[in-house]
Amino acid sequence: MPLPFLSGLRVVDLGQYLPGPHAAQLLGDLGATVVKVEPPDGDPLRRLGQPDSDGMTAAYKLLNAGKTIVRLDLKSADGRAALEGLLAGADALIESYRPGVMDKLGLGRERLRQLNPRLVHASLSGWGYDGPYATRAGHDLNYMAVGGGLDASGLPDRPVIAYLPVADFASAQQTALAVAGALFGRERTGQGCFLDLSIMESVLGWQGLNLTATARRTMPGRGEALLSGGAACYRIYRTQDGRFATLSALEAKFWRGFCEAVGRPDWIVRQEDPLPQAALTAELESLFASRTLADWKALLDPVDCCFEALPTLTEVADHPHVAARGQLRVTGGPEPLVETLMGLRVDGGRPPERAPLRESDAAAVLAGWE
Repeated sequence: MPLPFLSGLRVVDLGQYLPGPHAAQLLGDLGATVVKVEPPDGDPLRRLGQPDSDGMTAAYKLLNAGKTIVRLDLKSADGRAALEGLLAGADALIESYRPGVMDKLGLGRERLRQLNPRLVHASLSGWGYDGPYATRAGHDLNYMAVGGGLDASGLPDRPVIAYLPVADFASAQQTALAVAGALFGRERTGQGCFLDLSIMESVLGWQGLNLTATARRTMPGRGEALLSGGAACYRIYRTQDGRFATLSALEAKFWRGFCEAVGRPDWIVRQEDPLPQAALTAELESLFASRTLADWKALLDPVDCCFEALPTLTEVADHPHVAARGQLRVTGGPEPLVETLMGLRVDGGRPPERAPLRESDAAAVLAGWE
């Protein structure tokens, strides 16, 4: 079952693809009732990729679990009227259109305020509602680039693409947090509000450390910082069998434990070598390449040194800690879905469950809201 924190609150989700729908889903995990309004042909994510036998892609089903789906033609008077009815009884609206689209639909801020002055309206766009890029097209990679999320990450000779899309998921979480905060604030003021959220700025908001270092001319090159590959004690290493191991022995006690376990106490004092530690890193690369991942696990798992084998995605679900915590839920038969539930447990309980998505119509939803 969902958690009870937002029980009784109603969220209308006008989002498509990933960021908006995931934000609404998180609110549903916390107990809100979420109604997703889609165009007559449905959210395009239904068809983005190989569809299952029911005509829907796995991505669509995963990102919209827990919701009631209503299809409306918002270009028609009847469709807009039905949506207005839903919004009049809603507590929050999440949409991810470009700025100006809601006005074209006749549902600009003033109209929404007339319909429901208590409504919290969260608009999650790529770039935000003003500035020269406000109506510019974009996707996760563009937002990561402009928001500073790519330049410092990756290999020394080039940035790399993170997968899954970091900006999309980060902005979804920021949106859910903002909506929850605004709903809490509404309890004090009695008034709703408009939330201007930007996918790019969800990434930009993390860049204070790097931008400060850049302004001070102390920013290391790509792959040369303490946490980006410049330190031998904090890296990914390839093993003899082509697998990978992670080492993050940042604290002196962990590094000492690692060095003693591998029989190299002479490395202990070299943790303070200037960055990037190319020579020490090369020695560790040779060391890890001398044994299989299973050998390294046998040696280092018992040592308190921040070593972890890097599991493949096929191994993640069976990892003993992942399995014990119960965040993954596998459903279906020949077309399985692996749901990643919200990583939250309250008072010793389990992660909140999500019901499968279900199709309905606006009239039935409104009847249930009265």
